[in-house]
Amino acid sequence: MSADGEDFSIHDTEETRALKARLIELREEHRALDAAIAALADSSGGDALQIARLKKRKLQLKDQITWVENQLTPDIIA
Repeated sequence: MSADGEDFSIHDTEETRALKARLIELREEHRALDAAIAALADSSGGDALQIARLKKRKLQLKDQITWVENQLTPDIIA
C-alpha cells in the first residue's frame, strides 16, 4: 500500500489510475499548504490576509479530494 493509502492495480482502468494519481497530487498540495499556513502563523508578522487565502485554497483542495475519493468509491445500492 502506498503512503497515501491508494494502490495502483494492474486491473485499474486508465481513468481510475488518473484519479488515483490526481488524489495523490491533491493530498500532497494539501499537506504543503498546511505546512505553509503553520509557518506563516508561527512567524511574528504572519500576514493574516495571506493566511486566509491559503486556508481558502486548502478548503478548495479538501473539496476536490472528497470529490475524487467519491469517484473512486463504488456506489453500493442496498
